[in-house]
Amino acid sequence: ITLMQNISDVAEFILVGLTDAPELQVPLFVVFTSIYLITLVGNLGMLVLILLDSRLHTPMYFFLSNLSFADCVYASAVTPKVIEGFLTGHKIISYNACATQMFFFAAFVTIECYILASMAFDRHAAVCKPLHYSTTMTTSTCALFAAGSYMNGILQSTIHVSFTFHLSFCHSNVVNHFFCDILPLLTLSCSGIYKNEIVLFMLATFNIAFTLLVIVTSYLLIFVAILRMRSAEGRKKAISTCASHLSTVSIFYGTIIFMYLQPSSSHSMDTDKMASVFYTMVIPMLNPLVYSLRNKEVKNAFKKVAGKALSSLGLVNLL
Repeated sequence: ITLMQNISDVAEFILVGLTDAPELQVPLFVVFTSIYLITLVGNLGMLVLILLDSRLHTPMYFFLSNLSFADCVYASAVTPKVIEGFLTGHKIISYNACATQMFFFAAFVTIECYILASMAFDRHAAVCKPLHYSTTMTTSTCALFAAGSYMNGILQSTIHVSFTFHLSFCHSNVVNHFFCDILPLLTLSCSGIYKNEIVLFMLATFNIAFTLLVIVTSYLLIFVAILRMRSAEGRKKAISTCASHLSTVSIFYGTIIFMYLQPSSSHSMDTDKMASVFYTMVIPMLNPLVYSLRNKEVKNAFKKVAGKALSSLGLVNLL
């Protein structure tokens, strides 16, 4: 027992990453660096636009700004370390850095679930009860939804990190993943992980079931309202907006369900890594495009802000 305790004092972990193939390191470095830069530019750009244009100071864009912030944080918790591994081959992460990475990733993925649900509720209020929208989605209501999302995410992440890093790691310090996710670390533990698996399953199930219930119910009511619309153009526009939202929600929730709601015996780490790429890197990049860049209000806001910037430089005619 004493020997096991000594071996379990892990000071660092080695992240296996996506692949060790030498010929893929540079191409993957270029691909993931490009994805990360697009993610930062898109999401930070949305935050700036929403901040600077008063026409975007509405509940919908308030939630969108929080979604962009969540995307930036949890993508930044994971992607830079992956890029560093491709560039330098350095795949070692310290014990504390691993815990920190897990905390921010788990917190902001959970926050994103609740922000997506808040956005669906907001769209339901706007489409189904437009006359009561201003009294339903008040500033205090929006702030309450956002605060609840952040509190829930931080609390649940604290639980996950606490449960995971109270385990003893004696089998190995090699993590078969490209970041410090919960499940790969559990496989390294020589402690009993039954409680960890139960806590993970219960919290993940609650988050997914509750937020999906809000999203599905909201959109079912929206579709009913759309069917009652007399304007064909209005129906087409509403359906297009809902389809974009639901496609991203489907990818996000599909990969999370695949990752966290199947028995541990059914997991294949190599398959899980491929699925994880979608919700850690691809979805944060796509969200600004799906939710924002196809929106006329966002395009007009961009032209306004860009026009002011160019005007201050005497280049307004170039816009």
